[in-house]
Parts: sequence; C-alpha cells; structure tokens
Amino acid sequence: MTETIFAFLNSVGFTHPLHPALTHIPMGMVMGAVVFRMASFLPKMKHLAKTGYHCVILGLLGIPPTVFAGYLDWQHTYRGEWEFLIILKIILTGILTITLAAIAIMDDPQDTRFDKLTLFYILTFIMAAGLGFSGGEIQSG
Repeated sequence: MTETIFAFLNSVGFTHPLHPALTHIPMGMVMGAVVFRMASFLPKMKHLAKTGYHCVILGLLGIPPTVFAGYLDWQHTYRGEWEFLIILKIILTGILTITLAAIAIMDDPQDTRFDKLTLFYILTFIMAAGLGFSGGEIQSG
C-alpha cells in the first residue's frame, strides 16, 4: 500500500515526504494554545483562553493524519526500521495526544485559572518541542 501511494505521488511530480508538511497543524496549534493560554492571564485578555482551547481541539484533530503520514514516510524511507528517535516520537506523540485530550475534556475556557491545566498546556509545548527536535534529527541526522 505504501509503495502504491508513493508511486502515485511520484507520477504526479510530488517527490517529498508527506509527514513534514502535516506536522505544522498539530505543532502550530499546540504552540498557539500555549501562547493564548498565557496571554489570557493578562488584564483584559481573559477571552483568549477560548482561542487557546480551540487550538487544543484543532491540534488534537490534526494528530491522526499527521501520524498516518509519518507512518507512511517511515515505511517508505526507513523500511519500518526501529530506531531510538522513531520510538521517542511514538512515545511523545502518545503522551501529547493523551495530554491534549485531557485538556479538551477538563478545561473550561470560560473560567481560566493558573492551575494544573495550565501546566498541561506547558507540557504540550515541551512535548511538541521534543517531537520537532527528534523529527529534525531524523531528517538531518
């Protein structure tokens, strides 16, 4: 299946990996969620908590296609070889997904407080940075 997909893409002139283009959706939304959450603690900026929450939802929705594209690239480029950075990305993605889901379920953007959920937002930023770093190492290695 993987080779069929990449053969088709090559036939229409698309020769790049799929995963890097899709990573901007969840990673950008995680970064935005943290920025908007922190900005919501500024005077007269409380309404930005809702925007941060919406970023969490969109980031969560962007994870499945990004993971699928990563799987396809991993199979196509690395023949599914297990290596430390791939394992790290799988673990971080799982933890990031669970953390975003927890925020989506537990957060009330109408009642923003600097509490454990704010720490969850910060953790998502750290995980996104780790995912970006490990992905960059895999590509540039």
